[in-house]
Amino acid sequence: MDKYYIGIDLGGTNIKGSIFNNDFSKIEEQRFSTGADKGSEYVLNRINRLIITMLNNTALKNEDMACIGIGVPGLLNINEGISLFSPNFSEWENVPVVKWLEEKLHIPVFIDNDVRVNLYGEWYFGVGQGFRNVVLLTIGTGLGSGIVIDGHVLYGSTGSVGEIGHMNMYREGRPCKCGSSGCLGRYVSALGLIRTLKEKIECGHDSIIFEWVHGNLSEITAKMISKAYDLDDKVAIETMHETGEMLGFGLVNVINLYNPEIIIIGGGMASAGERFLKETRKIVNNHALKIPNEKCTITTAVLGDTSGMIGAAIYAKQKLEIMLS
Repeated sequence: MDKYYIGIDLGGTNIKGSIFNNDFSKIEEQRFSTGADKGSEYVLNRINRLIITMLNNTALKNEDMACIGIGVPGLLNINEGISLFSPNFSEWENVPVVKWLEEKLHIPVFIDNDVRVNLYGEWYFGVGQGFRNVVLLTIGTGLGSGIVIDGHVLYGSTGSVGEIGHMNMYREGRPCKCGSSGCLGRYVSALGLIRTLKEKIECGHDSIIFEWVHGNLSEITAKMISKAYDLDDKVAIETMHETGEMLGFGLVNVINLYNPEIIIIGGGMASAGERFLKETRKIVNNHALKIPNEKCTITTAVLGDTSGMIGAAIYAKQKLEIMLS
């Protein structure tokens, strides 16, 4: 009898879920608002309701599901199925995600970091197919990453391998929520991009964006900066280029340390594309070790926001097979 796999991508704004068949073709998808400010019990109930809705829509039963994979942001104890902490969720410490959902649904549940499940998606079904050494960066509100070396996804002793976003770029730079300062993600992210532009405007540089927001700098968005860039706004161009340069120096370290065949740029910032990545490539070509750099391609992700769902389902299938072997 055919079994099906559920992949859930838990975000601070939305919960995205899909049911996949044995070939990982999607047969159902649902998206619910998260309610991240309403506490862990509320969010877990939302995940449960989304899964039940998908089952009802497909006339499938719980016993038809082989397993559920969930990508969860923040720090996890993967083996115990516990979300230790997630900075964008209220009342969210030591949340027993796996135990709670398995008691409700009676389906095996597996969790992993949200960026890592995106990595599984792009590696198996996206632009990373066929490579054995892959680095995925998701650049959105912050900067996350996942790493494959010699065909194995890296985890480390606490499951936090590859925190590229917390690579120190300045001895004393912008403060970071991690407790340090000068972290790459404070500059190369949507928030970092916006802050760089704000700082330029506050220093007296003229930008069309100042007019768009009627002087209210808190209304600036990353999309506005891309739009202004396309209109040849000098401050927007400088901001994009500086952000790309900073990413470039970060990727020099990534290439020299991990020796990947491909670096995939995903997340919301990926839509800015070559506006900032052309500067990234220049820095990498000028500063990375020559032989590793010649073997490495820097490209953008292709699956968009579906990669987390399919990646979570693939991850869960693998974990289930290990558990049953």
